[in-house]
Amino acid sequence: MIICTSKMEYPLRTQCQRVHKQVMVNGEKERVSLLFMKALVSRGSVDAVSQQMASHPQYLESFLRTQHYILHMDGPLPLPYRHYIAIMAAARHHCNYLVYLHSAQFLRVGGDPVWLQGLEAAPPRLRLLDHINKVLAHQPWLTACSHIQALLKAGEQCWSLAELVQAVVILAHCHSLCSFVFGCDTDSDPASLSKSPNGTPPTFCPFDAANGNTNVPQTLATPSEHIPRRRSLDSSCDMVCLKEKIQKSQEEREKREERLLQTQALQQTDMEEEEEMICFADPTRFITDPDLCYQEFARREEDHFQVFRVQDYSWEDHGFSLVNRLYSDIGHLLDDRFRSVTTLPSMHSPDLKRAIWNYIHCVLGIRYDDYDYGEVNQLLERDLKLYIKSVACFPDATKTPVCPLSLAPLKPSERIHVNLLIMEARLQAELLYALRAITQYMIA
Repeated sequence: MIICTSKMEYPLRTQCQRVHKQVMVNGEKERVSLLFMKALVSRGSVDAVSQQMASHPQYLESFLRTQHYILHMDGPLPLPYRHYIAIMAAARHHCNYLVYLHSAQFLRVGGDPVWLQGLEAAPPRLRLLDHINKVLAHQPWLTACSHIQALLKAGEQCWSLAELVQAVVILAHCHSLCSFVFGCDTDSDPASLSKSPNGTPPTFCPFDAANGNTNVPQTLATPSEHIPRRRSLDSSCDMVCLKEKIQKSQEEREKREERLLQTQALQQTDMEEEEEMICFADPTRFITDPDLCYQEFARREEDHFQVFRVQDYSWEDHGFSLVNRLYSDIGHLLDDRFRSVTTLPSMHSPDLKRAIWNYIHCVLGIRYDDYDYGEVNQLLERDLKLYIKSVACFPDATKTPVCPLSLAPLKPSERIHVNLLIMEARLQAELLYALRAITQYMIA
C-alpha cells in the first residue's frame, strides 16, 4: 500500500502550529489578566512595577507571591515594622517611588505617622537596623558576624533571630527592587507614579484581598476622568451610599445627618491632607551617613576583604536551608524566583544570562571557581557591562539610565528581562552575605 502525502498537509501543519502558538499567547494574556484582577480586587490599582513585569507573567506571579508573603502574611514582625523597614531600604537609594508607596502602606496598616517624620522618630529597635541596611545596600561584603551579634544582644531592644531574618529578607528585597525601578526608569516621575488613576496610592503588594480590602472597580478600562477623584486612602463607596439614604430620608433627619456628614468630612480632609503630606516626605529623612556608597571590590590586594567563594557558601547548599528554617517557607519562594528568572523564554542565550548573573556577583565580591570569567568580556559588550554595574551597584545615580546600544534593538520585554536578572542576582548576593554572617554567629 502506497501512502501519498497530500500537499494540503503542510498548510494544515502550519495552521496547527499557528493555532497552538495563539493558544499559548492567549494563555499568557489570561494569566496576566488574572494577576491584574487580583491586584484590582485587593487595592483597586495595578502598580507600575507589576505593569513593567507583566511581559513575563510566570516570573511576575512568583515575584508577587514572595512579596505578599514577606509584607503581609504571618511572620515574626508586625506589619508597620515591615513597611518601615522597606522605607529604610528604598531611601538608601533615594528611590522616591518605593518610599512614597511604602509610606502609604505603612499608614494603611496602622503605622504611627510620627515615625514618618524621619529615622530619629522611629523606635530604637528599628534604628538599630540602620547600619546593616547601609552595608547591605552599598558594600555587602562588609556584613560581619559582629553586626548580627549587635542586633541579637542589644538588651531591651534586641532582635530575635527570626525577626532579624525577616528584616534582612525585606531589606535585600527592596534594595534589589530599587535596581529594577531605576533600570526601567519607573522612578523618573514619582509624583505621577505615586498615585493610581483614581487618586489612591498604588499598591506594592497586589495579593492583599485577605486583608479585607475587596473594592473592585467596575471596569479595568474606565477612563480616569470618569472616576471621582478623591484623596482618601479608603473607599468612598460608603459616602455615596450614605448620601443616597439621606436623600430618601425625611427632611429633618436629612438636615441632621448632613450637618454630621459635613463635620466628619472636614475632619477627614484634615487627616488625609496630613497623611498625604507625610507620604510624600523626603527620602533623605530616613538616611544616615549619606556619603556611604558602592566602592570597587576588585583590585583590593592591600585590603583584608576576602573574595566570597560560592564553593564555600552557596544558596543551594547553605543559604536556602538556613533561611527556610528560620523563616518558614521563604526559602522555597525565593528559590522559585531565582529559578524562574533564569528559565524564562528569551532571546538571550543561557550563556549570556549566566554571564550577566556572574558578572553582578563578581562586582559584589562573589566568585565561582568553576566559571571562566573570560566569557563575561566575550558575551557582554562594554556599554552593557557599564549599564549592568550601574543599575546593580548604585541605582540612585541612574535616575535616567541610558539604554546601551546592545539592548536597543531588543523588544521591551527582553530589556525588562535583563533588569530582572540584575535584580535577582543582586538579591541573592545580599542574602548570601547576610546569611553567611548569621551562620557564623550561630556556630561561634
